Amino acid sequence: FCERLQYDLLFRWFLELNPDEATFDHSTFSQNQGRLLRHEVADRFFAEVVRLAKNRGWVSDQHFSVDATLIEAWASLKSFRPKDEAGGPGGDGNGWADFKGQKRRNDTHESSTDPEAKLVRKGDGREAKLAFAGHAAMENRHGLCVLFEVKSAVGSDAEVAVKQITKLRRRGIKPRTVGADRGYWSGKFIAGMRRRAVVPHPAPLAGRNLLGVKVRSKAHQLSQKCRRKIEEIFGWTKTTGCFRKTRYLGLARTHAAAQYVVAACNLVRMARLSLGPPTLARA
Repeated sequence: FCERLQYDLLFRWFLELNPDEATFDHSTFSQNQGRLLRHEVADRFFAEVVRLAKNRGWVSDQHFSVDATLIEAWASLKSFRPKDEAGGPGGDGNGWADFKGQKRRNDTHESSTDPEAKLVRKGDGREAKLAFAGHAAMENRHGLCVLFEVKSAVGSDAEVAVKQITKLRRRGIKPRTVGADRGYWSGKFIAGMRRRAVVPHPAPLAGRNLLGVKVRSKAHQLSQKCRRKIEEIFGWTKTTGCFRKTRYLGLARTHAAAQYVVAACNLVRMARLSLGPPTLARA
């Protein structure tokens, strides 16, 4: 009891409230979250972190990389039910449903918990999960994420990447080259980048038309080597940032939470960059 009272007094002191004053209702947090989403506060915060890095010279206008990852949704697979189902999910009294042997697709099924989450799998032979897609754009030289967006897991990663380059140009960042993995080897990505005066450097697919991409050039090979650093951003957000699985429902709230997590990843990286390169000890 004394410990709870101590925390309560400390919380009132933080809010500049007297011990006999009433605190705000718990619904205030939900109302504040609605206002933060409406005014895009998380996006503004992330953009301000990128602007700070650009002012310090840590974001150039030269070489960038794009990639996407899956963020597991909060909804359970048992909530993924047919859209025309009446009476809610079936099963026994505990809400368990046996869906083995059933064909479940996003066009005929949706989650009753989070309808915006889509059923996808990361690759052949992998289990399907309800998830969102996190799309990142990284500056190659210093490894900072300059744009991160949470979108529906169903869609073209190439189209999202092209739109991200357009957004970067509006923010005063004009990439010269953009590297990507094999998932971006498509006419939409290559043609979209060229229309925006950006040289595309996707990883080639065996047996596919080169589409004019100079895969043997030194610039392309260097871009392919640097683009792998974007996996460090995904790794940090999913481990240290605890964002392997979202704790929020819907695209809007998950996107806002991702802005804070990736911004924190940038701030950690910027703190190390501010120390400068290591100096060699003199004998």
